[in-house]
Amino acid sequence: MREKVVLAYSGGLDTSIIIPWLKENYNCDVIAMIADVGQGDDIDSVVEKAHKTGAAKVIVKDLREEFLRDYVFPALRAGAEYEHKYLLGTSLARPVIAKHQVEVALKENATALAHGCTGKGNDQVRFEHAFQALAPELKIIAPWREWTLKSREDCLDYAEQRGISVTASRTKIHSRDRNIWHLSHEGGELEDPANAPFESTWQLTRSPQEAPDREETVVIGYEAGTPVSVNGQKLDPVSLVELLNEIGGRNAIGRIDLVENRFVGIKSRGCYETPGGTLLLTAHRELEALCLEREVMHYKQLIALKYAEIVYYGLWFTPLREALDAFVEKTQKEVSGTVTLKLYKGNVTIGGRESEFSLYRTDLSSFTMSESYDQKDAEGFIRILGLPARSLARLKQRQRVGTEETAK
Repeated sequence: MREKVVLAYSGGLDTSIIIPWLKENYNCDVIAMIADVGQGDDIDSVVEKAHKTGAAKVIVKDLREEFLRDYVFPALRAGAEYEHKYLLGTSLARPVIAKHQVEVALKENATALAHGCTGKGNDQVRFEHAFQALAPELKIIAPWREWTLKSREDCLDYAEQRGISVTASRTKIHSRDRNIWHLSHEGGELEDPANAPFESTWQLTRSPQEAPDREETVVIGYEAGTPVSVNGQKLDPVSLVELLNEIGGRNAIGRIDLVENRFVGIKSRGCYETPGGTLLLTAHRELEALCLEREVMHYKQLIALKYAEIVYYGLWFTPLREALDAFVEKTQKEVSGTVTLKLYKGNVTIGGRESEFSLYRTDLSSFTMSESYDQKDAEGFIRILGLPARSLARLKQRQRVGTEETAK
């Protein structure tokens, strides 16, 4: 009986040539699993291509809602943002794809899992760590770490020799990864960080020059830290993010140009478009500023940094991520309300924040003094706060006097 291998298949250059490569080198049946995470592909044509390329079976999984509900929104609630900019679009998609790839392998009695990630990137870690956490008994095949192909040009040659049609070309070889949360761009002119991205590189967002000449307002509603409405209309996760992508994209929101530190220790340069995600994260932070107690809010900022690292490093299926989610969930119980954003040519400003759980009190914050706050109490507070500083200052004074007397 021939061995079965489940391949995470996208229909792009790498996975298109992996199917024949696996058959040639492992004498196996390849099951192509296509995960729809909102990449916008014509799924029927991708399925047809997988069959033509030699897949013994093709399985399609619509993971868009699960991806947003169980991966993107938890990261949003955590405030996760890698190295100040990256909203983790690719990083968050890999664990949900890997999870379903494992489920397919177990159901189909496959013995191995395969992916198209290179040996230099982060995705190999994200896929393989998930595989090990969910099904350590399954073998892992990573063609990029085995075959003799060294470049995208080599891959194009391999495809041409076997009559495989691919969308990449020798003159247009950006590497892109798209899902409902974002679109990433690497390669081409972006390999030199001194180069500005071509305007043609961007796909989801207008340039500020092409954006409307008038401001657009959008109101985002949250319940317990999770986005639930846009402009007063309740929406399911997929519809909500698609709508905000459209709104943000036409207003030039969400372009990021980043030199990042990969998990394997290499610096790489990429451009990301996350229009809807940028709006959601901005609004969520403003609502937290209104509803979270100071110490919780400040400590949560530390959690956000760690959460982003965990996601970026591919460590989703770990006890630490689960524990952080438990902490974040507790902080979000009263993060409910609406935030109004004003969008204009790439800029996002705040139009207003409202919540029934708001901790903001006008009787305390107003310049008009009220009975709720006795200014005289501040003197004792500051005296106690400054006690260590006064003690240290007096010690230094005694030491200085002693030194001066010794010098005499």
